Amino acid sequence: MEYKIIKNTQLVNKITHTSDINIPISVIPRDKHLISRRDISNNALKVLYYLNNAGYEAYLVGGSIRDLFLGKKPKDFDIATNATPEQICKLFRNCHLVGRRFRLVHIKFSYEIIEVSTFRSSHEQTNIINNNKIHQAQSGMLLRDNIFGNIEDDAIRRDFTINSLYYKINDFSLRDYVSGFEDLKNGMIRLIGDPKIRYREDPVRMLRAIRFACKLNMKIDDETAKYIPKLAFLLKDIPSARLFEESIKLFQTGQGFKTYKQLKHYNLFKLLFPLIEQNFTINNNSPMELIIDQVLQNTDYRIKNNKRVNPAFLFATMLWYPLEKYTERLSQKNGLTYYESFFISMNYILSEQCRSIAIPKKFTTTMRDIWQIQLRLLRYQGKKANKLLEHPKFKASFNLLELRANVEQQHKLNKLVNLWSKALIN
Repeated sequence: MEYKIIKNTQLVNKITHTSDINIPISVIPRDKHLISRRDISNNALKVLYYLNNAGYEAYLVGGSIRDLFLGKKPKDFDIATNATPEQICKLFRNCHLVGRRFRLVHIKFSYEIIEVSTFRSSHEQTNIINNNKIHQAQSGMLLRDNIFGNIEDDAIRRDFTINSLYYKINDFSLRDYVSGFEDLKNGMIRLIGDPKIRYREDPVRMLRAIRFACKLNMKIDDETAKYIPKLAFLLKDIPSARLFEESIKLFQTGQGFKTYKQLKHYNLFKLLFPLIEQNFTINNNSPMELIIDQVLQNTDYRIKNNKRVNPAFLFATMLWYPLEKYTERLSQKNGLTYYESFFISMNYILSEQCRSIAIPKKFTTTMRDIWQIQLRLLRYQGKKANKLLEHPKFKASFNLLELRANVEQQHKLNKLVNLWSKALIN
């Protein structure tokens, strides 16, 4: 049953399971939105048409619809369909299955992968059909399995309303089951369903809410925002490797500084970087805090100007002062030389940080190089400096030295920056 534009957020929040009620649908015709096929990947269009011609329902869905509506270029194009993974694979030879608990299909073209998912069931129906197989971790995080459903089920099991719009290729209309169209127009980030439950199902949604709000310059709905500080502790249950991937999205997509401030506001930053958080000051003006502000602003600038950024430099800069503080404490306590303490401290800082965010070895190796060169930069030795200039990580380490000089305002550091700057020019 279809209805014209109708606000149904309260309805979705109250739904027990979709078999009990007909979910109203808003159909937004082509002349009421700006999404055009010209802006959609040709490969995604091929998949949509092929599935439809084979007798299946297929829709463009998710972030690509959101970004197209906002006039942004989508990073990828995802498709949702009522065809099962096996049925999809029979239609496309250039595909393979991914995922364990819920199988997805990746259809590979020369330079692009189109992800196709079968409609998933709503969470409450999953509970009923799977004979109450939902269980709960000791921390309170909900653990569920996914089963197939229909488009209505699929719409209300998605995370945010703005990510739950469906583009129909047959008539170029949008299907909206959760008032996502209105929220997009109003610039509102709103969870679908009860935030207390949705955050427990996947605590990463708290990070995603902040990332979308900062990236899209939107406001987080009051109810969606209210439970973030209360449930922030649930992030401890998320694998550290997944949190590394999330941290890259948070800090290296052009809104890192704004995102950092919001993470602190909602008590999430300390779950990602506990070594940094424990050194925050009341006035937020310590060298560590100033250098984090500066490196994130610089990173945002580089991304907006299409310049390369490296997570290793960002993390090395953010963790420099915790490393320095631990080194000094270790050398005073154990009577070790500063250099001995420094190398022990590098291992400790990286080990502790990787408990929350599993930074891959290729980046931690670079971080070690950047840190070690800091010590060598403190001893400018004329002609011998040329050898250090040839080190592949010299420029990154020199950039860290410049940042340190800016925030510490020490004559010695400023003098060293000038000496190394002249050596670079010569």
